[in-house]
Amino acid sequence: MHFTSERRLDDGVLEREFTLGDIPGILWTPAPGSAPLPLILQSPPPLGLRRTYPRLVARARHSAANGFATATIELPGSGDRPRWPAAEQARADLRRAMDAGEPVTDEIIDALVLPLVDKAVPEWQTALDALLGLPGIGGPVGYSGGVISIGTRLAVVEPRISAAVLFAGSFVPRAIVEEARRVAIPLHVLLQWDDEGNDRRAALDLFDAFGSEEKTLHANMGGHTGVPEYAGEAAAQFFARHLK
Repeated sequence: MHFTSERRLDDGVLEREFTLGDIPGILWTPAPGSAPLPLILQSPPPLGLRRTYPRLVARARHSAANGFATATIELPGSGDRPRWPAAEQARADLRRAMDAGEPVTDEIIDALVLPLVDKAVPEWQTALDALLGLPGIGGPVGYSGGVISIGTRLAVVEPRISAAVLFAGSFVPRAIVEEARRVAIPLHVLLQWDDEGNDRRAALDLFDAFGSEEKTLHANMGGHTGVPEYAGEAAAQFFARHLK
């Protein structure tokens, strides 16, 4: 992990950009205080860190106020990372089907999501190795964000993650639904009820499949970008219960 920039935000949060090999990322830590810090891995949507920075930094600052460090990394094929032709083709096939009013087939969903999960999850694990090796960061570790299939796989294969906040709102392969039955950590799942790009039934089926003894579905009216502020507060309370 190589830090490339550093700045102190107006609330005292330290923001450091880094590279992990060729993967860009950002780490936010609270103003100097107690250590070691719990850590939240904040997965961005596949739109690029630059485009989603405002929402990422807002969540990170909120988490810092609660005493957590937060880190994010660029997903494969997104932002400034090299183009991924297979992923671009899968997204084009998805758009073509949706624009034509045709069903989104399992083949399209698998081609869109499974290769991304296979690439992103080991990268998150490598990032976690590096982050937990930094002075002042000691865990426990939480995961927050979408793509929900990435969070599901990580919850299964990464024992260092103690709790997760997952954002329903992306297509989920049947294979991931089967993996969800092996998830055992506490979950807080956010669902926008009127999300125009989300199959609500599929999101509910995935929630039902999660094997966790403690799992909460927090559903709100509104579209994909209409998550109310109090939903974020509920997610913060969830992490406060499980990471402190």
